[in-house]
Amino acid sequence: QVQLVESGGGLVQPGGSLRLSCAASRSIFSVKAMGWYRQAPGKERELVATLTSGGSTDYSDSVKDRFTISRDNAKNTVYLQMSSLRPEDTAVYYCKAQYLTGAIYWGQGTQVTVSS
Repeated sequence: QVQLVESGGGLVQPGGSLRLSCAASRSIFSVKAMGWYRQAPGKERELVATLTSGGSTDYSDSVKDRFTISRDNAKNTVYLQMSSLRPEDTAVYYCKAQYLTGAIYWGQGTQVTVSS
């Protein structure tokens, strides 16, 4: 079993920045892919960004060029740097880890609110 703990969410003004962290309870070295997803009220959970073990990244069109996903294997942590935030970025952000074994784990989520 792996626990993923997100942190870094909060209230930010439009145009501001936040960095989310996702700390895993065990090594992410053997992770096939890590991802950030978000779910706004009344909407389905959607993919925000993914990072494969090979270093490939993918972003949804709505966050491309504004968000950056990265990882620190030594800290077993994945980050999501968010800039130029918009009110429509308001959501609960979740971290997902898919291991090479096929096991998938989710964090509990962290709230991001973009409002003036």
